[in-house]
Amino acid sequence: QLQASGGGLVQPGGSLRLSCAASGSTFTIINDMGWYRQAPGKQRELVAQIRSGIITSGPRTNYADSAKGRFTVSRDNAKNTVYLQMNDLRPEDTAVYYCNTVPGRPDIWGQGTQVTVSS
Repeated sequence: QLQASGGGLVQPGGSLRLSCAASGSTFTIINDMGWYRQAPGKQRELVAQIRSGIITSGPRTNYADSAKGRFTVSRDNAKNTVYLQMNDLRPEDTAVYYCNTVPGRPDIWGQGTQVTVSS
């Protein structure tokens, strides 16, 4: 199972870095990985994705329009970890953030990590 962490309470304009790890496995390396979020009363949405760590050509990342220019997804294969750097956070970014494969596998969603943007 994947473990997302790094969420918290931050003021508008602030930053957070989320981490997603699959301890003891290369799961996050061999799969295309994504960061998803779900706000109260809304459907879960994919905000950022990164190609498998074994893919060496072509575009590697993709973002939802709401995340472009503010969020950056990256991976550290040595640590089997995927990150989401979020800058210039806005109240509308408030949600539970999850990591999963792209497309998402229903059996590994996990609990996610809460991000709250509020003054």
